Amino acid sequence: MANLIRKPQTGCSNEGVTIVHNVTEENSPLKYVEFKVVDLKPGAKYAETLPKKEVCVVALTGKINVSDGEQTFENLGTRESVFEKKPTDSVYISNDRTFEVVAVSDARVVLCYSLSEKQLPTRLIKAEDNGIEQRGKYNNKRLVHNILTDQDDFANNLLVVEVYTESGNWSSYPPHKHDQDNLPHESFLEETYYHEMNPRQGFVFQRVYTDDRVLDETMTVENGDVVLVPAGYHPVAVPDGYESYYLNVMAGPTRIWKFHNEPAHEWILDRK
Repeated sequence: MANLIRKPQTGCSNEGVTIVHNVTEENSPLKYVEFKVVDLKPGAKYAETLPKKEVCVVALTGKINVSDGEQTFENLGTRESVFEKKPTDSVYISNDRTFEVVAVSDARVVLCYSLSEKQLPTRLIKAEDNGIEQRGKYNNKRLVHNILTDQDDFANNLLVVEVYTESGNWSSYPPHKHDQDNLPHESFLEETYYHEMNPRQGFVFQRVYTDDRVLDETMTVENGDVVLVPAGYHPVAVPDGYESYYLNVMAGPTRIWKFHNEPAHEWILDRK
């Protein structure tokens, strides 16, 4: 059985810093994407030196200050809960820099990493810079906040997006994949899903499977879990009475999001 689901860690805090998730190349099947969730108490500091990696620091909830040693961005963050459904602030920082995150209030920070060879300027991505779109119809509706897309030219490899799915709906559906380096038809992008539910006791189902079913896992995903998608289709089903939030990180050899729908289910898109 593939180890594609990661539960939040509840270990002790070190000077107000708790590492909730830490997905790396060493402990996962992913080679292009790494992912970290950090909880910070007011005044607590998290610092890290980037090797050949870039990072998108997302102020998931609460208020933070972010510095790359040359620039400091203060009071980032717009919400106490992701289910306020407001875009939030982020900071892009590329390789060979040291960055620091300091909590102004209780905060949860998401750190989205990918490989990076070319150092690029640090960039503040304000909440109002997020592209907002509605996708899907019928029971396939979701609200999307685009933080870093393949239309942005200030990152090397990273793609980052937030998705809200309504009660009783499906997301990442019809099933699609992006696991072939076969442009212009399909790009190879690994992916992580960080999930939250409203109310918190809820759950969703996520399936990750390939055409040959060598990989075929269906998971019960609870609040705060992370799902890894090294390859394959990856739809999400949300039970009645609950709302779903997830934050996606994608990266691969080419920074283009070109997906392929599973042919057996693509007809769903043509319904009137």
